[in-house]
Amino acid sequence: MSATLSPLLRDYDQVILDLDGCVWVGDEAVPGSVEAIATLRQAGKRVAFATNNSWHPGEDHVARLWGLGVQASLGDVVTVGGAVQHLLAETRSGQAAFLIGSPALLRHVEEAGLKVVNGTDRASEADVVVIGGTDQVDYAALRNATLSVHRGADLLATARDPTLPTPDGPWPGTGAVLAAVETASGKRGTIVGKPEPQLFETALDRLGEGRTLVVGDRLDSDIEAAHAAGLDAALVLSGDGSGSLATRDDAAQPVAVAEDLGALVHGEG
Repeated sequence: MSATLSPLLRDYDQVILDLDGCVWVGDEAVPGSVEAIATLRQAGKRVAFATNNSWHPGEDHVARLWGLGVQASLGDVVTVGGAVQHLLAETRSGQAAFLIGSPALLRHVEEAGLKVVNGTDRASEADVVVIGGTDQVDYAALRNATLSVHRGADLLATARDPTLPTPDGPWPGTGAVLAAVETASGKRGTIVGKPEPQLFETALDRLGEGRTLVVGDRLDSDIEAAHAAGLDAALVLSGDGSGSLATRDDAAQPVAVAEDLGALVHGEG
């Protein structure tokens, strides 16, 4: 027997879901999230996924979804790494880049036509510094990034999320690494992912026309990006952004708040 769709979700044609903190936390699915996605699809709702996580390529996200029992194609997943590659290819091809990030983000930067100068004598003289999520960062990397920015390099980052949700609790996120370089260089970085609207705009291009609801776990990232894209958004408290409800009064507000995706989709609680 299929589960009942909540009155809120009945009013939308399609849904854009965040991954970390909404569909999964760490290596485990958020309880009820897989069933909630199945309910959405059984009700004829189109579903896409958009993530600020640049640690992994889109293929890995698709494989993880299949591993949890969620059928998905590469076209269903919009990643910030792909957005970075598109931006760099359009605006900075041929330039020298210093990178703090994962091998997946490194490939995106190289495929955009930039020369990565990590490990060379130009590491502190890059034209652009790119920062993404990683658990492999040391003082030398922060030093080279800071010197490059101080000498005039552009500073780009995949996100400003300060933490990454895990079963153990919050880990330092991209925003924590970015904050170190911003503090040391005295310059503010440009964000490519959420809360900028580009990821959701790309997802809309793939989904097509229809009334759209964004679902995420961070008010200052997912809900702000939805607001910037002119979309409704709902907040789930299954990630690390539950405390963001206490942010500034002028922050974009969700149309609904639920404990998790299952509760939102099935109208529980």
